[in-house]
Amino acid sequence: MMILTIAHKEFRSLFAAPSTWLILAALQFIFAWFFLVHLDAYLQIQTQLAQVANAPGATVSVASPLFGTLALMLMMLIPLFTMRLLAEERRNQTLALLLAAPVSSSQIVLGKFLSLLLFIALIIGSCTLMLCILGFGTRLDGGLLMTNALGLLLLTSSYAVLGLYLSALTKQPIVAAMSATALSFGLWLMDIGSSDSANGLRSLSPTAHAQNLNAGLLLSADLIYFALFIATFLLLTIRRVNNNRMYA
Repeated sequence: MMILTIAHKEFRSLFAAPSTWLILAALQFIFAWFFLVHLDAYLQIQTQLAQVANAPGATVSVASPLFGTLALMLMMLIPLFTMRLLAEERRNQTLALLLAAPVSSSQIVLGKFLSLLLFIALIIGSCTLMLCILGFGTRLDGGLLMTNALGLLLLTSSYAVLGLYLSALTKQPIVAAMSATALSFGLWLMDIGSSDSANGLRSLSPTAHAQNLNAGLLLSADLIYFALFIATFLLLTIRRVNNNRMYA
């Protein structure tokens, strides 16, 4: 119950900040622009696609690439929200009050993570609804659309939990945001910088596992990877908050 209370408080505080609305407006505008660009390119090659057997539909040609674009945009934006979860509270000296409250460290961390997860799900849901507009003019692959949305949610959840952990390590929000961006970008480079799909280093990148979902492949190995990644950084964050509570 306390987890939901903390999540509700954090979720409301997100939308209480004017910067959140500005970031959301900019994100929707940029995503809509990319959507129109991809749609225009797809319409221009319709005559060529009509002559090809089993030609890719709008879901493969328009929706799937847009989910990849949105993933890159969220990779850069999520640290701006994770930096305030713990680092900003420590800088403003409000974290000590929260730690003194009769709530456990795990409830604090899970509540904050859940609020950010709901916020990310809201962004992904609104962008997915925008892509559903394609259904008025053509037939969409609902399964592929849903696996893309799931893959993006798991990928961005990984970015979020990584940013939350780094936010617990410092009292400087800018340092937390820059560190989260750098590490997320490094994990992304581990994927695109490897030419061998069986490379062990590439398998450590969340992006590599999200690509299977982006292609419509729902593999248990990918789901297990994301579960372990998120659980590991949640446990590390809880341990860090516990240490802060002991030495506060």
